[in-house]
Amino acid sequence: MELFIMLVIAVFVMSYRMQNGESVYTFIINSIRDIYNKYAPYSYQEVRAKSKELGTEYTPKEYAVQVILIGGGAAVVGYFYFYSVVRAILYLAIAIMFIPYLAYLRTKKVYSEFLFEIVQVYCTNVINEFNTTQSFVKALEGVRDSGILEDPVYSDVCKVIDMSYANGTIDEAVQWFDAKYPYYMVKNMHQLFVQITKEGAKDSGESLENMMLDIDLLVEGVYRDKMDRQASHTKFLTFGIALYGLAILVQALLNINTYKTMLNEWYVRLLLHGIIWINTYFIISGEKFYNEDTGVE
Repeated sequence: MELFIMLVIAVFVMSYRMQNGESVYTFIINSIRDIYNKYAPYSYQEVRAKSKELGTEYTPKEYAVQVILIGGGAAVVGYFYFYSVVRAILYLAIAIMFIPYLAYLRTKKVYSEFLFEIVQVYCTNVINEFNTTQSFVKALEGVRDSGILEDPVYSDVCKVIDMSYANGTIDEAVQWFDAKYPYYMVKNMHQLFVQITKEGAKDSGESLENMMLDIDLLVEGVYRDKMDRQASHTKFLTFGIALYGLAILVQALLNINTYKTMLNEWYVRLLLHGIIWINTYFIISGEKFYNEDTGVE
């Protein structure tokens, strides 16, 4: 009966879309894209544009693999938990809805790693330029004109220079840049330059050399953390996916017919839904943590 209902719905959708000259595939893809674009985070377009430029955005083939693996896995879990085609299809649809979010997390991770590398280049080269010019703004201009920076950092450095000249001081410009790029090395470097500028230190070479060492240590720590996250990520996913097999383990310990009889009780079904939801929540939370901004406070 459940399979018959789903077939009727599928036939209705296909016939309706064909009458409008649009394939079911195109209709589904366009609907998902429209919904995601409507509710995507504000910064997604900027992140996605840079991801395309770096060549790291998901290809249609990679999206298809995600749909097959995640959607198919959710359908299997939904069916063998409840032995219901309707619930299997429901969980398949819900799982597919999470794929754009997972793609966003991955894209955001790639973008944050790119930003961290550009900010690192910014800090080290500003320090090197300052050793020559002995002026923070002149050092910024040297880095800007060197062509080693990329947007959005390049545009923001230009804005810092303009703000510094307009205000006659670097304080406001530095605070604005620190707020936009909350990295330890940025904040510490700017704090040092503000101190040097205000106190008029004649010999800042040793302080800047120590700052370069601090940046090197910080970068080393960030990349070591990245490697640790990658190592634990696989174990985390393996354990999380294995937890979905709890119901199958119960069936093996008991009996399939006994298990199906238990499914007639509403609280058993609620408990099974709870296991799926809680485990999924922890997996999504783990994915979010794994893709957190690189090097940010």
